Amino acid sequence: MDQPSRSAGTVRPGGRTARVRAAVMEATQDELVEHGFHGLTMDQVAARAGVGKTTVYRRWGSRAGLVTDLMIELANQSTPHADTGGVEADLRANALSVLEAVNDGRLGATFQAVIAAATSDEQAAGALRAFYVRRIEEWANVVHLAVKRGELPEGTDGAEVIRAISAPLYYRLVVTRELVTEVDAERSVARTLAAARAGAFVVEEP
Repeated sequence: MDQPSRSAGTVRPGGRTARVRAAVMEATQDELVEHGFHGLTMDQVAARAGVGKTTVYRRWGSRAGLVTDLMIELANQSTPHADTGGVEADLRANALSVLEAVNDGRLGATFQAVIAAATSDEQAAGALRAFYVRRIEEWANVVHLAVKRGELPEGTDGAEVIRAISAPLYYRLVVTRELVTEVDAERSVARTLAAARAGAFVVEEP
């Protein structure tokens, strides 16, 4: 996963509908950062966005609907995968982008709030899952390119490689609540790349 914009909904041009959505997405993110998922209310989002409550209820339906749209917006704003010409640099770019995202005061708090919500709300869990599926699929392309260049074995599962890089960083962020550092990111890349080169992520054809 790479880093999307810290503020959702702020870059889309368009008419009034687009402006309303942008304002509501930014307000949703603000409320998540300040109050978490369980403190998120439709009324407060509407007030913060400067739009009518009926508009928010009609279009998004629930706080889970707001979070789902927010995660779509963050995924849309995320940048494409790196393509440096070498797998080690590409994977390092992925790890450092995750590091930057989780350590950003606004964006990191957004992800922590949605991750917490996903433990008790199926719609929030679905929104989070869809976000990461998109980002993992995007970054898996660096592994596919590495296989074509002969840097990794044929059959290496790109998605699993990207998950293996991100997993230790999110474990520290969410489970042990430790500071996640650049040293952690570099170690995750080194260990994952060593395993990938050894064939640990090769999927055998059925």
